[in-house]
Amino acid sequence: MSDQTETTASDWHAFQQALADSGQRRIVLVEGERQVAVARVAGLLQALSSAGGIWVGREQDAARAGLGHLRVKDYQRVLGRELPVLVWDGWQGTSPDAFAALSGTLRAGGLLFWLMPPLAQWSDFDDPDYGRTGLDRASGHPFAARLATVLAEDPDVIRLAADNGTVPVLNRPEPVRTGFQPGQTAEQQTLVADVVRAGQGRRRRPLVITADRGRGKSSALGIAAARLLETGRKRVLVTAPSADNVATLFAHARQALGDALALDTPTHLTTRSGHELCFLPPQELLSQRPEAEVVLVDEAAGLPAQWLKAVLLGWPRVVFASTVHGYEGTGRGFALRFRQILEQETPHWRAVSVREPIRWAEGDPLERLIFQLYLLSADAPEPESVVAGDVHIERWQPAAASEQALAEAFGLLVNAHYRTTPGDLRQWLDDPAALTWRASVEGRTIGVLWASTEGGLAPDLADEVVAGKRRLRGHLLAQSLANHGGMPAAAALKTLRVVRVAVAESARRLGVGQRLVAAAREACVQVGIDALGTSFGGESGLLAFWRRCGLQVVRMGLSQEASTGEFPLQMLMGASEPGLRLQQQLGTRFARHWLALVPRHWPQLDHELLLAICDALPSSAWLDDDDRRDLTNFAYGFRGFELTLPVLQGLSVCKGMPQRIQSHPEARLWCRAVLQGWSWAQLQEAGLCRGQRDAETQLRLLVRELLQNEAEL
Repeated sequence: MSDQTETTASDWHAFQQALADSGQRRIVLVEGERQVAVARVAGLLQALSSAGGIWVGREQDAARAGLGHLRVKDYQRVLGRELPVLVWDGWQGTSPDAFAALSGTLRAGGLLFWLMPPLAQWSDFDDPDYGRTGLDRASGHPFAARLATVLAEDPDVIRLAADNGTVPVLNRPEPVRTGFQPGQTAEQQTLVADVVRAGQGRRRRPLVITADRGRGKSSALGIAAARLLETGRKRVLVTAPSADNVATLFAHARQALGDALALDTPTHLTTRSGHELCFLPPQELLSQRPEAEVVLVDEAAGLPAQWLKAVLLGWPRVVFASTVHGYEGTGRGFALRFRQILEQETPHWRAVSVREPIRWAEGDPLERLIFQLYLLSADAPEPESVVAGDVHIERWQPAAASEQALAEAFGLLVNAHYRTTPGDLRQWLDDPAALTWRASVEGRTIGVLWASTEGGLAPDLADEVVAGKRRLRGHLLAQSLANHGGMPAAAALKTLRVVRVAVAESARRLGVGQRLVAAAREACVQVGIDALGTSFGGESGLLAFWRRCGLQVVRMGLSQEASTGEFPLQMLMGASEPGLRLQQQLGTRFARHWLALVPRHWPQLDHELLLAICDALPSSAWLDDDDRRDLTNFAYGFRGFELTLPVLQGLSVCKGMPQRIQSHPEARLWCRAVLQGWSWAQLQEAGLCRGQRDAETQLRLLVRELLQNEAEL
């Protein structure tokens, strides 16, 4: 669809209309000098249907083109919208997470203009976004080179030379008999009915919806919310990472309610009968805990698992909806992690997935391209059976791997972790400090360990890190241990931090993960790295795994991680004499501070994890004759709890005691009262006792059992 000199404005308009009729979208790669590219795109937009489109880049360029301006860091604000045109100025930096997510906001007929250098230059292009993650230190960029190869081989990518030197070929899609009409599919109608059924049904039977972007889950939630209000529910609450995420939900609820509305704001609808649909940010929802018969959680994978659990337990009927592949990590990772909570707390939960797109047609070239660029549909193979002796462990270079092998390995990371994003793929391939080990059986990947070298800072710089005067990118564990542990050696020594470790489900419990960790530690010994460490969202199962691998707890973060809602737990294993000394010093120092920090910083920490950490810490605690007398008088007499509290706390960290306490039915009461400093009123409100006398009675009985084997004390 081009003449000999230039594709005309009418050609572009006809092309966009043909895309809309067929339900397709396209990417237009604008290659060449930035200012020329900006002018070229601004001119093209005059011939296109671009009203309501967005320009990601400089504000003055957006104004010149007549588009709305968006900063990359604010991209989540528009994820609930549908756009006709998106322009991404890659000369200003391309965040893989934001780019992949925003591509999903384009509706049928949409065009994504990507302003970049010529493809041949991508492997050497210093993307401004690299500095955010420390990749500006890299001498080459295999991730960008791979993207360039994928784009060059895709016949549906429109390559437009900014300087007019090359005429783009606009390959129109084949016309369809009846033009594509975005609207409800049969699958989406079924989804609406499922949500309504969950909202009207029995308590404690949550519904979990997963779908790729563009499948209409948000609109289905909005239609279902309207029906719930019409059929008697007085209040339906909605929460999501951002109010902008629920714009589509409210738009469809608004349309479905029509004349029945008495109050209409962007995040609050009230019907003439007084029934209401309200949005509340998750933190407000959990702090205020307003009454509601139903709570809808959209973009659930964008919220910490602990928040989701609190919502699950806080209201009678909850529906969770999550994007399977996208900026917030993967819905698969979300589902795998959250599934454990659902099975434990609400075993009658239901899962529903939506596959058919609603905003564009099946097989849309842009969606297929984005999935390929960022391996969003990567899935690891599951061998039927694995014999431990057949597993081969080796150093591995993901950037040099075949596309299939890379997809298999990345699929393992996606399935094993709560959040694995497109940005993680770039970090894995491009980080010059990254090291990878692979576990395979007959050439098929069954396990991956991804690590990054850190530390090795000059003594003066290490001192500044400890003092909090300097903060460097790319040294997460080394800086954290130096600054919070108060030891310059943690930054001065070299550390290999395990970023991710993942093993296929069928190969677990065969020691594959431990072998991967052992291989990484052996490499540390061979190349002169002082310690192997890791930092992860504190969870008792993961703690047990890392202890089996030989790592020691050396720190717990004071703030919850945004991604999981869990406190980061950091562990270390020395690989040299200085590394072993550092491990011992950090572990011993943290153990000394532990009992004082718990009630102040971790009063809500899960009791199983709390006791597991107590058990993992190096223990030098012992009880003298005075302590034993106090415990005996508390257990068998009437010595007061407050007077005995210091001794009870000391008892909690004596060797072997945490495990014995953990196996007792009143372990949670012990942790809340003795270690976490809960008041009697708080304990009673949590259902752990009927009051102070009852709580003390239970604690006295527990101490009696602990005293039965005095030799361990």
